[in-house]
Amino acid sequence: MKKWISILLELNKVRITIAVMFTTIAGYILAKGSIDQSIILPVVGIFILACGSSALNHVQDRDKDAIMPRTSKRPIPSGQISSSLALIIGIIEIIIGSLCIYLGSGFLALQLGLLALIWYNGIYTPLKRRTAFAVIPGSIIGAIPPLVGWVAGGGSLTNPEAMVLALFFFIWQVPHFWLLMLKYGDEYKKAGLPSVTSKISRQQVKNSTFLWTMATAVSAFMVAMSGLISLLIFKILILIASIWLIVVFSKLIISKNQDFNPYYYFMRINYFVLIMILIFSIEPLIN
Repeated sequence: MKKWISILLELNKVRITIAVMFTTIAGYILAKGSIDQSIILPVVGIFILACGSSALNHVQDRDKDAIMPRTSKRPIPSGQISSSLALIIGIIEIIIGSLCIYLGSGFLALQLGLLALIWYNGIYTPLKRRTAFAVIPGSIIGAIPPLVGWVAGGGSLTNPEAMVLALFFFIWQVPHFWLLMLKYGDEYKKAGLPSVTSKISRQQVKNSTFLWTMATAVSAFMVAMSGLISLLIFKILILIASIWLIVVFSKLIISKNQDFNPYYYFMRINYFVLIMILIFSIEPLIN
């Protein structure tokens, strides 16, 4: 039993899908200004749908995963589960997740959820085998779950505030991924996948990462000033966190030392986004 739980946790990329769930919660609370039982079905639905999408991705990437040391112990390449069973699990989860979203939030929210599925498995996954810059269009995926929450909370997609929120969750994923490339770029090349580190120098990747991180900080402050955040103390917190992020990442362009730890910066931008999600979820509840 423990073995199967471990397999499912890895197959469903639970650490990532839980993060997707929390961005959906943030979108819901920002739109509605409160939290109630109607949040349950769309949030559970987007989580299960994301799990199904992740399982399908494991099937799609099984050949490349078997080559890279970082992914060779995943359930399919390590022989813990067959690709056909993983596909069945993924399809079942996609159906259940879609039903939950539809029953809890309606057709528009379901369309958004399915758009994320199609974009991830149908566009981004094949595209990353062709170009090292697939992460830029691929980052649209991360902007969709908060919009599902926004719609579920009664918000309109034509509202500029929704677009500002989606922009933040779109931008931050690019530096997040490129930091992974600085750490695992050689593994991608070994697997025959195009890596940004093979297209431009490591310092150029670091410079680009800094620029995208600056854009992440600016977009976070745009959310604060868009009207979604009302209390001054939270606006100040976002400003302080944004300045901190820029200062930390400025070392990428100031220091030319090649022996730097990409994981250090990877975790810092994750901490920043976690802080933003907490602020987006808490501020409307106490305002």
